[in-house]
Amino acid sequence: MRTSPWPAYAAATWLVVFIGWHVPMLFGWNPLPENDPPANLAVFHAYNATLICIAAIGTAVVLATVRPWGRRIPRRLLLAPLVIGCALLVLRGVPGFVEFLLQVTGVSPTGLMALFEDDPEPPARRVLWAGYAINLFFFVGAVLLVPATLRFRRSREG
Repeated sequence: MRTSPWPAYAAATWLVVFIGWHVPMLFGWNPLPENDPPANLAVFHAYNATLICIAAIGTAVVLATVRPWGRRIPRRLLLAPLVIGCALLVLRGVPGFVEFLLQVTGVSPTGLMALFEDDPEPPARRVLWAGYAINLFFFVGAVLLVPATLRFRRSREG
């Protein structure tokens, strides 16, 4: 039984959007200027460049699971980064989604970390909505990459 390759294409699209968001930051774009600038700009750029490289490799890996040229790549070389990517996105996406739910339901309007503060200051509206978007974006990434990985794992087993 063949399953649809759409999760792999959707995950690849998610990764391309991720790259498209981070590349301008290498050139000084700050989407939330009201936030404090990074303490060490060189470290921030190195971190950002690393994220872009990881996402670019991830895009190639996830596409290799559904494209004919990917059949020439050993299974382990594809499965290992897929599993690592799933773990990273689940570890980032699920808590972010929980935080989003806590915020929009009013349980913790200032976020998860504010649960441990005595008198948390609410974030600016723009920062709050940016946090919603970022948290949901990573959750969607997990929701897309996990089925793509499971599809690949099952397709090469039997």
